[in-house]
Amino acid sequence: MEEEKEQMKVAAIVGSVRKDSYNKKLAKFVQKRYADQFDVEILELDELPLYNQDIENDPPAAVTEFKEKVRAADAVLWVTPEYNATIPGVLGNAIDWLSRVDKVMIGKPSWIMGASMGLLGTVKAQAHLRDILFAPGLQSPVLIGNEVYVGAVHTKMDEEGNITDEATVAFLDAVAANFEQWMKWYFL
Repeated sequence: MEEEKEQMKVAAIVGSVRKDSYNKKLAKFVQKRYADQFDVEILELDELPLYNQDIENDPPAAVTEFKEKVRAADAVLWVTPEYNATIPGVLGNAIDWLSRVDKVMIGKPSWIMGASMGLLGTVKAQAHLRDILFAPGLQSPVLIGNEVYVGAVHTKMDEEGNITDEATVAFLDAVAANFEQWMKWYFL
């Protein structure tokens, strides 16, 4: 009898709370397509209160639950839109909670991607996010050279969130394989 391989647990943090967000659809596509490689749980950010240092040592249950899910994961997949050439406020807020008190991101590997209707995808937001992930309260290693910028996403994804552009799917397949190998070599 063959031994079942244990799946890598990945917490997906999507920087959008919009119901029909392309970035949420991208995270769900990754969750479904790579289900044999990764156990991806998409964490919701709409219940997180604004970060407040006055309550950081006794945070609301939504914060505690969010941080525990990140702590339990082997890695974090960040899926970010780009707002005003940077990450959205909702994502910054989640990062603020993760970087304080127990600092659950320290040493936890990260993988970044994003989608937008613009041609450049989320290039600037991802550059800022990489810088943020190297901050002292986070210190998250990032798989460099495997950035996923899905530009003109509205032409590459159907209504159900399936990526229909073969080149984009092939690139995602390569990056998913690279991430899995990187994790096995260095972290698992």
